[in-house]
Amino acid sequence: MPLWLQLRNRLIYLIASGRFQAGDKLPTVRELAVDLGINYNTVSKVYQDIERDGYIVSKRGKGTFVADQGPAQAEEAKTEVDFLTDEFIRQCRELGVPRHDIADVLQRRLAAAAE
Repeated sequence: MPLWLQLRNRLIYLIASGRFQAGDKLPTVRELAVDLGINYNTVSKVYQDIERDGYIVSKRGKGTFVADQGPAQAEEAKTEVDFLTDEFIRQCRELGVPRHDIADVLQRRLAAAAE
């Protein structure tokens, strides 16, 4: 999984799970890039992506903050399991997997895990 997507998913999880609350200030793009040891442009891309999705807002000269009301998806993701399930489904759909095949894949993996 690409690094930018890992970072995006992690930040969305932290917001959806309540670790970051509405109004919390996030680290600057530069601070986060240095802290994680990754490229500035990678962090910038993630911030732009999750801002476009409504998870965060940028205030010129003040910083980047968790949005007061995130998208409905964040409201529904109350538990880590719910969030992971939503992400699994979303990623399968991005790969072009039909809905009924997603259920089949999940059932096969559950059966394999039970053995």
